[in-house]
Amino acid sequence: MATGQLFSKTTQALFYNYKQLPIQRMLDFDFLCGRETPSVAGIINPGSEGFQKLFFGQEEIAIPVHSTIEASCAAHPTADVFINFASFRSAAASSMAALKQPTIRVVAIIAEGVPESDTKQLIAYAKANNKVVIGPATVGGIQAGAFKIGDTAGTIDNIIQCKLYRPGSVGFVSKSGGMSNELYNTIARVTDGIYEGIAIGGDVFPGSTLSDHVLRFNNIPQVKMMVVLGELGGRDEYSLVEALKQGKINKPVVAWVSGTCATLFKSEVQFGHAGAKSGGEMESAQAKNQALREAGAVVPTSYEALEGAIKETFEKLVEAGKVSPVKEVTPPQIPEDLNTAIKSGKVRAPTHIISTISDDRGEEPTYAGVPMSSIVEQGLGVGDVISLLWFKRSLPHYCTRFIEICIMLCADHGPCVSGAHNTIVTARAGKDLVSSLVSGLLTIGPRFGGAIDDAARYFKDAYDKGLSPYEFVESMKKKGIRVPGIGHRIKRGDNRDKRVELLQRFARSNFPSVKYMEYAVEVETYTLSKANNLVLNVDGAIGSLFLDLLAGSGMFTKQEIDEIIAIGYLNGLFVLARSIGLIGHTFDQKRLKQPLYRHPWEDVLYTK
Repeated sequence: MATGQLFSKTTQALFYNYKQLPIQRMLDFDFLCGRETPSVAGIINPGSEGFQKLFFGQEEIAIPVHSTIEASCAAHPTADVFINFASFRSAAASSMAALKQPTIRVVAIIAEGVPESDTKQLIAYAKANNKVVIGPATVGGIQAGAFKIGDTAGTIDNIIQCKLYRPGSVGFVSKSGGMSNELYNTIARVTDGIYEGIAIGGDVFPGSTLSDHVLRFNNIPQVKMMVVLGELGGRDEYSLVEALKQGKINKPVVAWVSGTCATLFKSEVQFGHAGAKSGGEMESAQAKNQALREAGAVVPTSYEALEGAIKETFEKLVEAGKVSPVKEVTPPQIPEDLNTAIKSGKVRAPTHIISTISDDRGEEPTYAGVPMSSIVEQGLGVGDVISLLWFKRSLPHYCTRFIEICIMLCADHGPCVSGAHNTIVTARAGKDLVSSLVSGLLTIGPRFGGAIDDAARYFKDAYDKGLSPYEFVESMKKKGIRVPGIGHRIKRGDNRDKRVELLQRFARSNFPSVKYMEYAVEVETYTLSKANNLVLNVDGAIGSLFLDLLAGSGMFTKQEIDEIIAIGYLNGLFVLARSIGLIGHTFDQKRLKQPLYRHPWEDVLYTK
């Protein structure tokens, strides 16, 4: 066991099992104390490496993350404190691994419930190698104005109130982490504050004892008196009694053992800690308090009188000239986190993203305000989900059914079209699903599947202006623009596209109005008089019918309809639908284990 001071203003730690809040509290304490370097040198997160962003005062810093204890110790040889936030299942193994590292001097084990047999092995190894174990079941410890472990002393407000940002003259040790916070406050009220505080943990076998730390405090010149808070159960306090009797401690010790109320219960009571259970008269709080009193410690008559005893002891030291007045300093202001400040109404900050279609902040996500569970419970389909997420409203059933029909009819058009071809070539090159899908999607444009919006735009403009099919087609010809939605490489006037016929049949049976579709058919009649392949294709059918859907449903204003077409909603239908087919082609090629594609020479015209 170490015989002097454990920590200093340059102490650095390795933090095992990343926890954002306790690390940030350590860094905030560093800033409060005026440290030049962060007290957390590295983080150990098994299985991951990289960096974690945290704040050191106003500055954002990146703390290295290592996957193993060995790698972390090698990377940060000056970090000699290991703060273990592992669960009780792995705390012992990771703590032993840390103790075996030559650079580690102190190990703090936060977890409760570490098997006693494992703890005994850790204690034996630490003693044999002159290392210190704090815990298990500890909140840690603190050196005022220099270094603290994890959540020790709680919030920054509590730390400031307890004057822990600068050193005092009192060494404090307790079994309880929660009571440590209470005593830090008490000590700050009636003395110049603590110099060092340790919570050894409430397990039956703590890694270090009350007397271990009191004896350390006795060797630290800056510590002028000690305060000890024990509890019923175990015999740890008796080692302190022996040290007092043997004259190993020459500084005043104020002590109290909690749990005197246990005698009021008829049967034995297990208090909060695993070790807080009296195993006989010797382990009772009354017996321990009496033994400490007889050994020379200042022991009050009750916990309520403890503050007065601390005050009186400190004042005697001041009168004797053994305590020099501590120069008070004003700690720096810790910058408040933005989220905290926003919640408290102190600041306002602009958001970076606007979303109106979904919300995942409640108990379940909502689509345009409709809970996801409600969508499923009502038996709604993909068309309804598109209705909510794309159009931000629940469209009538015939509308959502039309959307679903469009998706089904446009899902695939064979392996020879450009999109499918690109996807197949990419999949055969050994690329992953996303790469193969995107390769095919990137071909979608004015010449392949991307004419739906243009078809809707031109048909709507011509119809709304009252242009005859002749005037419309001839005006487009004069501009050098092919009529979007008209023309097909394979289909002819006497061999119509079955998909177009299905869509028209559905619309005539279900839509309130099909004026735009009928206009497109009239345009087709005129274009067929010029060439037999200038038929209304699926892009033109979907584009014109979507105009009828938007206008006939009565749920969209003219401005909204124009915006939907301008943004590219209708092409979105083709992208969504064709993704199904492109994914299918990717899987098909993978399943067939097709080799790398190379285009045949005979299919290329080589010319000068």
